[in-house]
This record gives sequence, structure tokens and C-alpha cells, in this order.
Amino acid sequence: MDDGDVVAVKGARIPKIGCGTWELRGETCADIVAEALAVGFRHIDTAQGYSNEEAVGEGIRRSKVPRGEVFITTKVRPQLLGAGVLQESAEASLRRLKVDVIDLLLVHWPNPEIDLTETMHALADARRRGLTRHIGVSNFTIAHLEKAMAAISEPLVAAQIEYHPYLEQARLIAAIRKHGLAITAYCPIALGKAARDERLVEIGRRHGKTAAQVALRWLVQQDGVIAIPRTSNRKRLKENFDVFDFRLTKQEMDQISQMTVPNSRLINEPQWVPHWD
Repeated sequence: MDDGDVVAVKGARIPKIGCGTWELRGETCADIVAEALAVGFRHIDTAQGYSNEEAVGEGIRRSKVPRGEVFITTKVRPQLLGAGVLQESAEASLRRLKVDVIDLLLVHWPNPEIDLTETMHALADARRRGLTRHIGVSNFTIAHLEKAMAAISEPLVAAQIEYHPYLEQARLIAAIRKHGLAITAYCPIALGKAARDERLVEIGRRHGKTAAQVALRWLVQQDGVIAIPRTSNRKRLKENFDVFDFRLTKQEMDQISQMTVPNSRLINEPQWVPHWD
């Protein structure tokens, strides 16, 4: 990928568009991953909790794209964040993916029953052991992030958060940027809502693009932001990837930024969700 298509942070080069795999399973997942790589994706996002790491690994192998060209992100289950247990879970992810190293290992959700400092020490140790090239966090509040940064002894490179045109995340994003981390946006099309938004449709008409492509472009055009759309539709894979051949104007960027609405968070895991900022 071109330099403009990646976020370079603390030694990591993370493609700005990734293929999300949440809710994809088995052959469907393997086929989508293989097709995504054929289309041009070079960033695949999975998690232990998705129960599809084996299928993701199979899709990567099936694609014939060299392993060194694929950036793999996976996430540690919140139940497995203790010392020793986290490292063992990373080793298990390597076995399921059938790779020698993970590119980016994230804490999927903070677990209030496991000390965050202990988790950060275990995550840093996983990097030192060579289980992962880079480490980061997911679904952290500002308070979680501050505590993690104070405890970590290896560089964190990314924070994964829900982020789309309807969800105001300015305070959290400012905190993430203060620490020099990349921002990975999940649910970037708001589970399909953005694809049907007439305001985004109209912007898309000016550029010969769909509303979904406009939403994705709004994200990746922001400094240090990565988007990981998920689809089970092969035809939409190419649409999701083709967002680097146009540019939104400042007026269009501002218009989309003003589309936020209260109570627009889509993911609220009842067991793990913290008190959001």
C-alpha cells in the first residue's frame, strides 16, 4: 500500500482500511478474508471472542498473499487478561491463526475484576516474548487509557473504539492522540445506517461514490484514523476498499462531523461495557 494509505506510529505501519470479521464464521469467514485480500485489503481484524481465528488464518493462506504483506490484528478476551493467562491466550491465537507472530495484539475490553496494571504488564511481556509485534487497547475510557499508559513498559500503538458519523468521540480521540496512538474505528458505517443516510448519499453523488464510501473516507481522511468495516457481501468488499481515489472538502468533512446525535452508541456489551466518557 502507498504511504498515504497507512498510519505509521511507533514503528508500526497499519493499513488505514481493514477487513473486520466480527460475526463471520467458518467457510463464510475464510472466503470473505481471501476475497478481501484479493481486492487489495492488507489489514485483517479478528478477536479471540469472535471464535473465527482459525477461519481467518485459513482465508489468509487461501489468498496466497505473502504473510509479510498482511497486517493481522487480534484481541484478548476480557476473561484472559491476568498475568500468564494473557500470554498463554496469545500463544493459542498464534496456533489458531497458524502464524508465527501477531502484528497487533489488543486488550478487547477492560475487565474490572482484573487489575489493569497486571494486564498491561502481561501485554508488554507478550510483546517482549515475540508473540506480537505491536500492542494496543480496545474499548478503553479516558481513565482506562491514562492508567494503561502509566503502567505499560512497551509502546502502545493503537486504541480501537466505536467511531462513526453519529457518535461524538472528541474527548476520547483527543486523549488517544495526546499519547500518540493510532485510532481504529469499528462500526465505521454504523451497522449500515450510514449507507442509507441521504446526507451522505448526496455528498457521494458529487464524488461518484456511495454513502458508505463517504463515511469511510471521512474516517480515514482524519489524522491517524483507521477504519475496519465488516461485510459478508463480496461485492461490498471492493466498495469498502475503494476510498483512496477521492477527497472530501473541508466543508463536507465539517458537515459529516456535525451529524452526531445523542445515544448513538451501537455496541454496549452488558458484561464488559465501562462507564463511557
